[in-house]
Amino acid sequence: MGYAVGMVEVRGLPPALAVADVMCKAARVTLVEMEKVSGAYVTIVVRGDVSAVKIAVEAGMEAAKKMHPHKEGDKLFLSSHYIPRPNENLMAVLPIDFNDEIADSDQT
Repeated sequence: MGYAVGMVEVRGLPPALAVADVMCKAARVTLVEMEKVSGAYVTIVVRGDVSAVKIAVEAGMEAAKKMHPHKEGDKLFLSSHYIPRPNENLMAVLPIDFNDEIADSDQT
């Protein structure tokens, strides 16, 4: 089966938590990581079937764009991307693969 990896980057922890929640509710995906990139930038990473990841990323983007920033004109949504069937080398280098802990939490 082909798995994909999807990412949405936002500014701030509250938007990151909200986006992660929306992504996991929008499609059958597994939240793999929420990585603090720098400052307040957070990247939410999900894995799942190609179509599910695409739906989750689009839902996460829309959710982030609808959030109201503290200051008028600030952007909370920064970027997004999904990769269908990522190369094995990515899994070896980046923490985006399913591991035992993630697999156990996915079964609940």
